[in-house]
Amino acid sequence: MGSLIKKRRKRMRKKKHKKMLRRTRHQRK
Repeated sequence: MGSLIKKRRKRMRKKKHKKMLRRTRHQRK
């Protein structure tokens, strides 16, 4: 079960990173 939680955390981190990148793009425009 520990490995499953780690995988979920990695996926969430990737999603958060994409949201942050989108925000910076909007701010630059």
